[in-house]
Amino acid sequence: MPDAIIWCQWEELTALCEYLPNSPCKMACFVVIRERCFSLKGRPAGHACASVYRLSEKGARMSLQEVRVPWEPLKAFTQQVFQQAGVPPRDAETEAEVLIWANLRGVDSHGVLRIPWYIELIDAGQMNPRPHIQVVKETPATLLIDADYALGPVVTTFAMQRVMEKARATGIGWGLIRNTTHQGAMGYYALMAAQADMAGLAIVCSPPNMAPYGAKAAGVHNSPIAIAVPANRHRPLILDMATSVVAGGKLRLAIDKGVAIPEGWALDKEGNPTTDPHQAVTLLPFGGPKGSGLALMFECLTSIMVGNPLLEPTLWGQETVRRHRQNSVVAAIAIETFTDVAGYKDHIDKVIDGLKALPKADGVKEILVPGEVEDQVYQDRIQHGIPLPEGTVRNLRRVAERFHLPLPPGL
Repeated sequence: MPDAIIWCQWEELTALCEYLPNSPCKMACFVVIRERCFSLKGRPAGHACASVYRLSEKGARMSLQEVRVPWEPLKAFTQQVFQQAGVPPRDAETEAEVLIWANLRGVDSHGVLRIPWYIELIDAGQMNPRPHIQVVKETPATLLIDADYALGPVVTTFAMQRVMEKARATGIGWGLIRNTTHQGAMGYYALMAAQADMAGLAIVCSPPNMAPYGAKAAGVHNSPIAIAVPANRHRPLILDMATSVVAGGKLRLAIDKGVAIPEGWALDKEGNPTTDPHQAVTLLPFGGPKGSGLALMFECLTSIMVGNPLLEPTLWGQETVRRHRQNSVVAAIAIETFTDVAGYKDHIDKVIDGLKALPKADGVKEILVPGEVEDQVYQDRIQHGIPLPEGTVRNLRRVAERFHLPLPPGL
């Protein structure tokens, strides 16, 4: 918690911030973290706020602080970045939409902190800003798409739209994508189907980054899966999870926040457990053999199915230089093919109500269902802005400087 909250004119706060971080640390001093304040009530008109923190008398390093940035300017900034990187405006808008959606729902590991990495991939020729996306094979219910290393959200939204069309016509649509790049939060695509009164599914696979159960080196990918179904009174149920204990982006987020990671998340390059996100190179599966077993089967349903295996080349030493790429499944099921949609959604509501009415374990305030926490975070952030750690802010400022773009308010 801050030692104090101060109000002042923005120009005064700027001047104050320029001075205070340079104060000698031999004695107790203050550090002011600049931010536009959206969450605190009572803000005087035309004023900004600052959270004031006290360093120890020895000048001990604080953990990195966060600022709040309004989501709409941040989304516009994100779109401008990708346009400057050579992405067509419509595709840049799609990329920005998916990244900001993740941030708004509290999935910061798949939000704008990814921007610098995506730009690096574009620079390295591993992400194609202007791809030639092709439907290679197609049946009334299925399709295979070659993404030509497109930005993941661009090809995945296209694929989900196509399988939803097939589901309307045949009852189910199943799409495979090969040679795509990082797709962001997979729940976004599953939710597209749920919002159209369908069940949605999305799975992604990449080269190895997770140790299978019993190993101390990467052999599978922490392949995420997302499933979404519609409800009536409640928000859609959205399960979006990796097969690792945490998503790989959580390591990036820990670096940006300047904090350690919990034990059991990852291994270092020697295969030893680590709590240092800078040293973490191999993720660990959730549930031991369950997580790594799911990851292996997802590779069988995606990469091997499209003739583009991603685990085998690494396991057999055939790939010495790692190239970023992904393969994916997206699917939609038309609920009306099997049952009455209104009745289905009513049953989902009743299941949710029943689960939340169960006796709570000691220390539990509320029983939550998949997607509920993210929905609550969304309501806060849509009004008060998206919190970004100092490391993310610093990286985004570098991107803005490179492309000569103005920063959104608060950044």
